[in-house]
Amino acid sequence: MPRILGVDIPKNKKVRISLCYIYGIGPVVAEKIISSLNLDGDKRASELTDEEVSRILTYVQSNVIAEGELRRKVTQDIRRLIEIGSYRGSRHKKGLPARGQRTKRNARTRKGPRPRVGGIKSKSKSKSKPSK
Repeated sequence: MPRILGVDIPKNKKVRISLCYIYGIGPVVAEKIISSLNLDGDKRASELTDEEVSRILTYVQSNVIAEGELRRKVTQDIRRLIEIGSYRGSRHKKGLPARGQRTKRNARTRKGPRPRVGGIKSKSKSKSKPSK
């Protein structure tokens, strides 16, 4: 498996698809990388030579914010929003949607599973009495 920015990209997929496994690189950026380096996007990642992998790596490091650097930037941006006390920061802190979505009926991804209200029995009551 070729390794780019500390990520093992899948070797059995095409280059344009396997580059998308790197955080911060989507289909459009992958196509831009392939076209600027004059690579064949339909080639499998296992067929890439070491020279081509190193060309991809140097291009990504110099032109694209990806992987650890991008993750660090996103967390710093969220921390900044929380510190300045903005509305979006308070929503991040509470674990609620920050971009105006409804929360009465949906938002289960951010809020987590629904809390259980009824039907919980204590252990002492749930045991059945021995029959005589």
